[in-house]
Amino acid sequence: MKLQFKKGSAKSAVVAFLAIIFGLLAGALLIAVTGSDPFTGYAYLFKGGLMSTERIGDTLATSTPLILSGLSVAFAFKTGLFNIGASGQMLMGGFCATAVGLTLPLPFIILLPLEILAAIMGGAIWAVVPGFMKARFNVHEVVSTIMMNWISYWIIYYAVPAYFKGQFLETESRAIPDAASMKVNWLTHLFDGSFVNLGLFLAIVAVIIIAFILNRTVMGYELKAVGYNRFAAEYAGINVNRNIVLSMMIAGALAGLGGATMYIGNASNIQIGILPSQGFDGIAVALLGANSPLGSMFAALFFGLLYSGKGFMNAMIQIPPEIADTIIATIIYFAATSVLIERLVNMLRFRKRGQ
Repeated sequence: MKLQFKKGSAKSAVVAFLAIIFGLLAGALLIAVTGSDPFTGYAYLFKGGLMSTERIGDTLATSTPLILSGLSVAFAFKTGLFNIGASGQMLMGGFCATAVGLTLPLPFIILLPLEILAAIMGGAIWAVVPGFMKARFNVHEVVSTIMMNWISYWIIYYAVPAYFKGQFLETESRAIPDAASMKVNWLTHLFDGSFVNLGLFLAIVAVIIIAFILNRTVMGYELKAVGYNRFAAEYAGINVNRNIVLSMMIAGALAGLGGATMYIGNASNIQIGILPSQGFDGIAVALLGANSPLGSMFAALFFGLLYSGKGFMNAMIQIPPEIADTIIATIIYFAATSVLIERLVNMLRFRKRGQ
């Protein structure tokens, strides 16, 4: 069994690596079409995210919400569900964390755990509704999670100006106090003023916990069994409906935590009229990471590097930042067509054996 797991992991890693290579090659072609040198463009792209301690910290901070949103989508995929509602869950989790931070005048050591708990509960509750509708009425989770995305969008659109309006703008909340922020001085100084924060450690802990649940617990076995074949799982005595709701709740909790890392970590307030794109980017992260917790973390770090470096690439040699977005989209395309890449790998392997 262990050998099969390792082989599957190795194959997924090869597929992800080839998807990245093909995406970078396609990006090089686009950069060449714009009249720039692809090698110089990529040098500035990666240098922009890694050229200094501060830049590395910013790349890690940018990657943190992506780790959690990718983990949320990957967990749902593993259990046979498609959580396209990570954006709404992140928004609701971030709003709950912000509301706690702005309401409770408590010291940091007490306030931060309460904010994290509020974010987890906000995301989980927002995902329970689609889970229940799927389990009870067989409503497809894609439809219901999209619906929940927009409900959260309009709730925040009303609630922020009504209860947490900023001092100068109605479109954003008041800034959270220092005691409510995930930014801590020692970490900021360690990365020379970067906006990296404690959310990074929460994301790493979440990856470890989810990997343990999926691979080392009875609950994880049952959740994956329902995902593979709900009818066979039900025949084996597994409570399918309960596990569907539980799976969506865990996925939502992860996305909600990702929202906290955005709004009380990377930022210091919450704005209305914005549905966080990191929730949708989580789908790409999960695909490239082959729906594994560790793979999703590395995929998120790679995407974070591209997001951090594209502005620097544009500033230095005027390559449009949309090129980096196109590279990401191309990588997603190749990751999504992993079956074709696997066939290519197998064909090359058989040719080598034939020689």
